[in-house]
Amino acid sequence: MTSNEFAATGATAAITLPSPSGPKAPTAAGARTSTNPDGPERASWLGVVSLGLGVFAIVMAEFLPASLLTRVASDLGVTEGVAGQSVSITAIVAAVAGLTIPVLLPRVDRRHLMLGLSALAVVSDVLVALAPNYPVLLAARVLLGISLGGFWALAISITARLVPADRLGRGLTVVNMGVSLATVAAIPLGTWLGELWGWRAVFVLAAGVGVVAVVVQALVLPSVRSITATGFRPLLATLRSRLILIGLVATALIAAGHFTGFTYIRPAATDIGGLDASQLAVLLVVYGAAVFAGNLVAGPLADKRMRVAVLVFPVAIAAAMLTFALAGSTTAGIVVAVALWGLGFGAVPTTLTTWLARVEPTRLESVGGLQSATFQLAIALGAVVGGLLVDGIGVQTAFLVGGASALLGAILLVSIKPRPAAFRA
Repeated sequence: MTSNEFAATGATAAITLPSPSGPKAPTAAGARTSTNPDGPERASWLGVVSLGLGVFAIVMAEFLPASLLTRVASDLGVTEGVAGQSVSITAIVAAVAGLTIPVLLPRVDRRHLMLGLSALAVVSDVLVALAPNYPVLLAARVLLGISLGGFWALAISITARLVPADRLGRGLTVVNMGVSLATVAAIPLGTWLGELWGWRAVFVLAAGVGVVAVVVQALVLPSVRSITATGFRPLLATLRSRLILIGLVATALIAAGHFTGFTYIRPAATDIGGLDASQLAVLLVVYGAAVFAGNLVAGPLADKRMRVAVLVFPVAIAAAMLTFALAGSTTAGIVVAVALWGLGFGAVPTTLTTWLARVEPTRLESVGGLQSATFQLAIALGAVVGGLLVDGIGVQTAFLVGGASALLGAILLVSIKPRPAAFRA
């Protein structure tokens, strides 16, 4: 999603941020380097866009199984619930990678690290397309998890180094646009092309998109020197923040709730709404367009009305999932539910990331790593719980449970008292 759908780990427990006019370390002549963790005076928007393209390629690969689930399961001889765990394994590995990669490689230029992570996603897509059985497919998805976790973990801190501090929300919107575009184009396109060409060809296409992302990043992403301290103590120091803990729990509830249902949207559309593959592709276009719209409004709203933003969008997810489960027997009910669902989830990565960044602005890498891990573990939990419910009770129950979880996350975020001044409604 998204992602979000999230930054790197290991920033020092109490970093003193240098002034933009303060001394800078010397760089090679002509090198494009971002050294100011408080944000430059002028934004490097091309660099930010290249991050968004990388997110697009990786997130597209992450969630393709949701649109190809039935065909993957049939071809590899497993149930749909088991096939859905290809999303879970990616998320679990991503959670670990998001916390450890920046710590294990604390002094590596972040530009080089992002290029390597993007290339790793390409390798994963190729291996998935060639996988002769389910275990090989899972192994390939482990590689994607490493790419995903590391990329998301570093994204917020790199964005903060490429745009002025007062434009961070807008910068994150651009990065998260990759999630929106992946949902708008890649997932519905995957459903359609999966019917025409087969699911393996779709992953070959995903690998091609990943190659484009690597090339663009190589051309426009500036050098970003790390300010990460070694060891895990900074993470533990960040976790001592009550607000951070609340934000992470809320993130887990919202993300897990979403993926409890979304991972199984194809069987849901078939079992509840009676839709065929072509109708599902159209439905996912509606969802993707709504995700795009949600991301567009998320940044500006979060900058001005943070508490409103962190309430209204998760509530939209919850309302949509409940509507789908209870009124999804009609085409109109499905369309309304999916549009509302996309609007809510499209905004969640940007709003939650901005919320956490405001809580701990001097520990962006630690915050980002923790959020990335939380989000990915929540995806895995949602896929596992959803799979158990789908196989054991039915897909409708999975949607009801997921909606309740998202609602609880929203309530938790707005229940904080006293509320920080930065979160004025």
